[in-house]
Amino acid sequence: MNTAVIHPRPNPIVAAMYTVRDMDVDVIVLHGPAGCSFMASRPLENAGVRVVTSALKDNDLIFGGTEPLVRTLKEVRNKFNPKTVAVVGTCASTIIGDDMAAAIRRADIGCNVFPVDCHGCMAANTDGAIRALKAGAKAGVIPQEECDRQTALLKAATELERQRGMAARTYLSPAVSPTKLHVCRQIADALKAGKKVAVVMLAKKELAYRFADMFVAVDEARRKLGGKTFFVANMDGSVGLPRIRRYCSNIMAELDADGVSIDRLVGGLDEYAVVGERMKAEVDAFAPDMTIFLGICHAYPDLKKEDILITDQPRELANYLNQNFLSAVGEVSSHNMVMGATGIVHLETADTLREIVREM
Repeated sequence: MNTAVIHPRPNPIVAAMYTVRDMDVDVIVLHGPAGCSFMASRPLENAGVRVVTSALKDNDLIFGGTEPLVRTLKEVRNKFNPKTVAVVGTCASTIIGDDMAAAIRRADIGCNVFPVDCHGCMAANTDGAIRALKAGAKAGVIPQEECDRQTALLKAATELERQRGMAARTYLSPAVSPTKLHVCRQIADALKAGKKVAVVMLAKKELAYRFADMFVAVDEARRKLGGKTFFVANMDGSVGLPRIRRYCSNIMAELDADGVSIDRLVGGLDEYAVVGERMKAEVDAFAPDMTIFLGICHAYPDLKKEDILITDQPRELANYLNQNFLSAVGEVSSHNMVMGATGIVHLETADTLREIVREM
């Protein structure tokens, strides 16, 4: 029986918007009220994609939203001259039964425009992303093979959350992160004592820009204090949607410029839910005295209570603390900080480690 989850969960509409962004569409038209998904729409523009709304009013819910959508698409053509536009559905457009494809044909704005039929009441947020992938493949924006690959990965991610993540708990109260001093002193002391420290990143999308800073900080600490390190990350830039591949290449280039080497690249940023066992085999061969996990830590099998877990979500942090992972900390503002990033963004835990190392 599935757990009845009552804490807020990610929205399928927003998942669809992020997915078409990752396909490198030029404009997203959200077909619904002006305020729908407002908190996601504004930051998405920081990533270089235009986000507009058909701004449905109460009368449109009675007489239909075709006219507002046609007007919006023509305005999009005049203002942005896009090559690719995704029209993403909402609860409102679904309830009134708007035919977005018909409105797109009627607007006829002379570029590749495709509808994503989704709404907020779908079973999982990943269902919205899957519908966006299928729509993108049908429109020729991505290959069908990549659509199938991404769909399988999203289903695996959904199952991971149901088994071990936030969807496995009926309610999680957002947690305030414990201080970073405790975990950073552990890391510094381990390196100074000549111990072996593994850093494992299981990051999702642009959050890799922030978590990657921990590799830099631990490498700096090793150079000063000693010890041995082993770095593993899901940053294989040869797989994934176009924008996600760029994240990997940008981060790897910056790490290389800083003289930091990732010992093992295991999977891409979209594969966090399926690479845990492969990562574990690599880490076990290194036989670390301490392991630091970054991102979606529970994607790694057989976490130990003494492991250091660094996540970005306050409810996921609560999930870890409730399971007595006493060295779990949160970087809860990370998502807003990495929207539109093109290079590594400093991590508070990493900066805390740097400060401790300077004083040793």
